[in-house]
Amino acid sequence: QVQLVESGGGLVQPGGSLRLSCLASGRPFSFNSVALGWYRQAPGKQRELVATITTDGVSDYDPSVEGRFTISRDNAKNTVYLQMNSLKPEDSAVYLCNTSPAFLSWGQGTQVTVPS
Repeated sequence: QVQLVESGGGLVQPGGSLRLSCLASGRPFSFNSVALGWYRQAPGKQRELVATITTDGVSDYDPSVEGRFTISRDNAKNTVYLQMNSLKPEDSAVYLCNTSPAFLSWGQGTQVTVPS
């Protein structure tokens, strides 16, 4: 099966930046033929979709991250990225990637913590 491995999270002060990466590996997968998304889940809250990117590279964002986050993809590397700038405490969550809509098994995610 396809495995999703997220990385790049950490502890960052408000206003700081992080770049998340997500590598899809495992069985052959037409990475370049699907839309991809970054999701996040904070404790006690439902998982939410924060950014998507189509096969043509068109991106879309939740209003809460619009103008601060940038999603990109490298099909040759089976990798999707999330550049996060001007981070806020409310951005703290486990960040996960998947297709959009999600149909792959979820990875472990990567923790992003922005203290208040």
